Amino acid sequence: MRKLAYHFIFLFFCFSSISAQDKLISEVQFIGIKKIKPSFLKKVVSTKPNTKLDSSVVENDVKFLKRLPAVAHASYSIKQNGQESQVIFEIEESFSIIPLFNVYTTNNEEVAYRVGLTEYNLFGKGMVLGGFYQKDIYDSYRISFQAPYLFSKKFGVGLSYQNFTSLEPVFFEQGTVDYKYNNTSYEVLALYEIDAKNRFSAGVNIFREDYKYVPVEGDVSPPIDELIEDKVLYKLIYQHDNLTYHYQYVSGFKDIFNFQYVTSETNVSSPNFLIGWNDILYYKRIKNRGNFATRLRIGLATNNDSPFAPFALDNNVNIRGVGNIIDRGTGSIVWNAEYRHSVIDTPIFAIQGNAFIDSGSWRTPGGSLNDFVNSDNIVVFSGLGLRFIHKKIVNAVFRIDYGVGLTENSHGMVFGIGQYF
Repeated sequence: MRKLAYHFIFLFFCFSSISAQDKLISEVQFIGIKKIKPSFLKKVVSTKPNTKLDSSVVENDVKFLKRLPAVAHASYSIKQNGQESQVIFEIEESFSIIPLFNVYTTNNEEVAYRVGLTEYNLFGKGMVLGGFYQKDIYDSYRISFQAPYLFSKKFGVGLSYQNFTSLEPVFFEQGTVDYKYNNTSYEVLALYEIDAKNRFSAGVNIFREDYKYVPVEGDVSPPIDELIEDKVLYKLIYQHDNLTYHYQYVSGFKDIFNFQYVTSETNVSSPNFLIGWNDILYYKRIKNRGNFATRLRIGLATNNDSPFAPFALDNNVNIRGVGNIIDRGTGSIVWNAEYRHSVIDTPIFAIQGNAFIDSGSWRTPGGSLNDFVNSDNIVVFSGLGLRFIHKKIVNAVFRIDYGVGLTENSHGMVFGIGQYF
């Protein structure tokens, strides 16, 4: 009799467990939204009406929503009604129109700047439309459009046009000379999301490069006065994103792999080449107000002995304080690390202080992998910075960094919108 009672209790708990797992979602609601279209959110989340309730799926949807530029914060609650469940996503929207503003000094001690504007939630459907104007001795501009969920939750498209002109130092054996560099390009990308953490982009960029020698008194005579080439770039990008956001605080791991094949259509003096680089990013929140962040970038290109090598040592890209394009290479290893601490943190506004160290090494054009450990090619800078953050506006981080060379007799200040990485 006692065994029969035990069996009955066991079967009762099994049945109760199965019944709990079989609870159906009767409704999915989004509250707090203003500009974002409910139809868009219903399209991109995996939690659907008339499906079984799975808390892990709902939690992944919350992570996904927090990554949308139009969302400042997201959470959820579940209301039970017998065997039916109502899932409610609570959304805090970001102000999705954000300006771009970067200021820096060039190697000629002139002030350069970039201004722009981007709408991260066009038509309330997560589309991105933006552009910028840059004055760096010469005029440059770009316009781009991305609709990552245009055709479905997984498939979208990206388009861009750019006319970019700058004064570029080019490094010959005889010495360094300046060229006026222009790149006019058209790009089309297909965007595909495998799941909430993994996505691909693939496409083609058709562009023309134009290098014109800019004579300066005392310059050596360069072997090339002008180089004009039409090129085609085939691009593949893979991104794994397992980051968790809580306003300005970030935790988790992210990996971005970028591979390109560039063909020259008009000039055999610039051969076809391959280029690829991988970014590994790791973030850890420390107690209530601290955040550790680090990025490791490893890149290699076809090792052509050319003064127009693709990897640049640059203040605005990899080493804060080093200067504007002071060297080039066919390989690059860069490590950035910083600790961010919110000295002021209100529901609307925050100020972060940060201490950083940036280091890198380059392979010289035509050189060997041993160049990476050659002390002459290793650069280390360290410094301090400030971040002024508006928590209700997407990417509204105004940053100031001042870097000092530990291996170089150089220093400099970098301004920009958004975290450095």
